[in-house]
Amino acid sequence: MKRVAIFPGSFDPFTKGHEDIVLRGMDMFDEIIIGVGHNSQKNKRYFDIDMMVKCIEMTFKGYDNVRVLVYNELTAQLAKKLDARFLLRGLRNTTDFEYENSISQVNRHLNKNLESVFLITSPKFAAVSSSIIREVHKYGGEVSEFLPYPISDTLPA
Repeated sequence: MKRVAIFPGSFDPFTKGHEDIVLRGMDMFDEIIIGVGHNSQKNKRYFDIDMMVKCIEMTFKGYDNVRVLVYNELTAQLAKKLDARFLLRGLRNTTDFEYENSISQVNRHLNKNLESVFLITSPKFAAVSSSIIREVHKYGGEVSEFLPYPISDTLPA
């Protein structure tokens, strides 16, 4: 049976930390689907979703086992549709664990065949978050070192 994992998130923006989780997850899964979701808790994206999808696709251009899609439904429902049995998630700290653990429990309730797999973030990316990058960028700070090449090259001024 093919091991398919969804790596869900709003990815606003997709960071080197996210890239690291996908690259490390490739050893565990036959296919990783990066699901760029619409977060109902966020009113408006900072980075254009279509541009972000194109940049993520460019980041993984040489990998046949990674694909990117946009979705606007519960992740557990998406997993059923795509016959994915795993969710891939990164954890930077205990706060992430508490948050992800709750989501994992609900996803498992909604889709009993769905298992969450957590990878501890590599130390060099532990302080990087999309919200910090947005804030620094908003006020003119340099953020390209935290973003994969295609994304860092397409940042709005």
